Amino acid sequence: MESSHALQVKPLPRVLAGTRRAGRASGAVLPGLAVALTVALSAAWLGRLVPTVGGPVFGIVLGALVGALLRGMAPRGTAERLRPGFAVAGRQVLQASIIVLGTGLSLSDVLRVGVGSLPVMLGTLAVALLGARTVGGLLGVHPETGLLIGVGTGVCGASAIAAVTAAVGAAEARVAYALGTIFTFNIAAVVLFPPIGHLLGMSQEAFGLWSGTAINDTSSVVATSYSYGAEAGQYAVVVKLTRSLMIVPICVALVLWRSFGRRTRDGQQDKSAGVRIWRAFPLFIVGFVLASASATYDAIPASWEPALPLISTFLITLALSGIGLALKFSKLREAGPRPLLLGAILWAAVGATSVGLQSITGRL
Repeated sequence: MESSHALQVKPLPRVLAGTRRAGRASGAVLPGLAVALTVALSAAWLGRLVPTVGGPVFGIVLGALVGALLRGMAPRGTAERLRPGFAVAGRQVLQASIIVLGTGLSLSDVLRVGVGSLPVMLGTLAVALLGARTVGGLLGVHPETGLLIGVGTGVCGASAIAAVTAAVGAAEARVAYALGTIFTFNIAAVVLFPPIGHLLGMSQEAFGLWSGTAINDTSSVVATSYSYGAEAGQYAVVVKLTRSLMIVPICVALVLWRSFGRRTRDGQQDKSAGVRIWRAFPLFIVGFVLASASATYDAIPASWEPALPLISTFLITLALSGIGLALKFSKLREAGPRPLLLGAILWAAVGATSVGLQSITGRL
């Protein structure tokens, strides 16, 4: 009996110590997370007022402004004490947002788009990613910034940037530059695409495919395509959601590339790469796929469906608010105007490629 009693009592100090550590960790995280949540609520409200901009962009902008005020006006050390909460918002919340995003994309949507649209989608994606690497290198843009701008242009704007950031741990300043670049050309697309579509005599389906493959953020795709016509809008949304599936293979490829790219000092491939891949593999990708599969097989209750896209968007807004709060403007100034120029080149190249491939495949 004494032995049994001892077994019950001895772990108690360790349990209490673990509880105290958890409490200290929560105490360190909660203040910064509360600030990020406050910023995100304001950004979400502004995003509803100006949907072409959207909550996520407002989140990173407001976050950056509030972060600058905290560093300049708050008591010394306040910003540093808040950083753990900002980090949780910018990483764990970011990963959760990508999982919830998967609930809005049924895998069967890919089949509905049709085989005929796949050459356009894959072609524009290739142009965006290869262009980001090639042109970004020529312009001297940091590879990580070029990657984020490339996936944002080629896949789905802020959501793709968020997913890749969660996979590779991109720096806050590079995320901000990529989001700012994507936002700039989203607004340009909303203004320019409809008159260009009418000038080219595009059909509703052709314009929907063009919008869905050449415009980055979902809100901008909806605003642009529905201004052209309801049929164009419906087709563009399906194309846009199908593009979002490319988040998964891109993130997996990035994790594998980063893991196998690490070599030992003698130049030989590290034999522990497989172990590192398993440890580094982002579980949120698995969650994204499972969520998409749940949507495909109607495993998600119908009563949840209206709320899930709103939850995903708000979580992305909260995550980008945290990234913005941790951002320092001095890091943005170091990059200069070259990322914006890269974004302009990629945006024009993707738009032209979409029209060209539609013409070649007889979709116009």
